[in-house]
Amino acid sequence: MPRVGLIVNDGKELAVDTATIVQQRLEKVGYEVVRVSSSGGMVGFANPDQHMRMLGYNACVPDRFDSSMTLAIVLGGDGTVLSAARLTAPVQVPILTINTGHLGFLAEAYLADLDRALEHVFSSEWIVEERTSLVVSVMRGDQRRWEALSLNEMALHREPLTSMCHFEISIGRHAPVDISADGVILSTPTGSTAYALSAGGPVITPDCPVLQLTPIAPHSLASRALVFNDEEPVTIFPATPERLMMVVDGSAGCYVWPEDRVLIRRSTHPVKFVRLADHEFFQVLRNKLGWGLPHVAKPDRQ
Repeated sequence: MPRVGLIVNDGKELAVDTATIVQQRLEKVGYEVVRVSSSGGMVGFANPDQHMRMLGYNACVPDRFDSSMTLAIVLGGDGTVLSAARLTAPVQVPILTINTGHLGFLAEAYLADLDRALEHVFSSEWIVEERTSLVVSVMRGDQRRWEALSLNEMALHREPLTSMCHFEISIGRHAPVDISADGVILSTPTGSTAYALSAGGPVITPDCPVLQLTPIAPHSLASRALVFNDEEPVTIFPATPERLMMVVDGSAGCYVWPEDRVLIRRSTHPVKFVRLADHEFFQVLRNKLGWGLPHVAKPDRQ
């Protein structure tokens, strides 16, 4: 019996109701359904007064999720997709994302397309697109104090965000660089349309094997976004006496102290997205972010 995962944002009534319908339809045609909450991938923020989360990123994988699963259907918004990536990437289960949220930038289908999407699943008419993911680790000496998988980005800054701080950043074999800014963002091509875009970084197409380092409000005109080979590991040393706050994909993170360092490297487990049709990235940019829309002159007010 083929097995399918069902990852649901159980905090949203629409997603829960839709999940029940999807599960019934899958079971009717002979699939075994493994239904889990997307909350399992919401690592959350470590409390500095308690023990850090020293588990590896594989710890997010739910019981009975493994590489033998055909795919996992994700019901929710973009935050749910980011959570689902942590649940599935370590065991390389492809995810079919169906938006029940708002923007749905990472969605493959919407509720109006649910019937069509399920027919593609039943007939195995789909392909897989791989997206780069990152392993973000906070290290103190040789000890791993915190770790999570990231599909979008890692952001490191001081509290409050408007306070400038200093970073020493080492990228692979290259000479270390010093950056003075409110913070820094290290993003994947997928994350280039998220926080990094708001901070002035470029949009990068998902098929480019690169990472992007973007300063947040840099103190120097020479500090601008840098794009480099994603095989280069990145180490960030906080050169500031106060603790910093690290946020991963907007939903996970911890404090980083002066004696810590943040190690970011490309994961050997990409996030696998199910595509039902040709995924035209420029069209997604146009439809979701308004990129490349033709200029329309202002109406004549006379």
